[in-house]
Amino acid sequence: MGLPVSTLLMTTGFLLVLIGMWGILRHRNILRIIIGFGLFDTGLHIVMVATGYITGGTAPIIDTALGIEQATTRAVDPVPSALVVTAIVIGFSVTAIMLAFAIRIHDARKTLSIDALTESKW
Repeated sequence: MGLPVSTLLMTTGFLLVLIGMWGILRHRNILRIIIGFGLFDTGLHIVMVATGYITGGTAPIIDTALGIEQATTRAVDPVPSALVVTAIVIGFSVTAIMLAFAIRIHDARKTLSIDALTESKW
């Protein structure tokens, strides 16, 4: 029959989190670090959605198709999906701010290497 979808989603999400963390910690280029943050963020979103998923589940609408007694076993939890929608918007905003800072750093220093940003202004 194969793997359940939730297991596949959790595996994919954690793999993206690990790749993103490796990209953040390994690279010295600001753009590659920003891409690592994006992968990390996307992996966390997938893991959050997978926590509310039920294989063979249905929408959490109680009617004739889904009775109250079946709601706890067959209904997919909508809260993680709603949180992920909010997190996607916040992640997009943070990525835009990081890219704006990268542009400003490149204009000031003519490089995107974090090795060139060692001195502190204060």
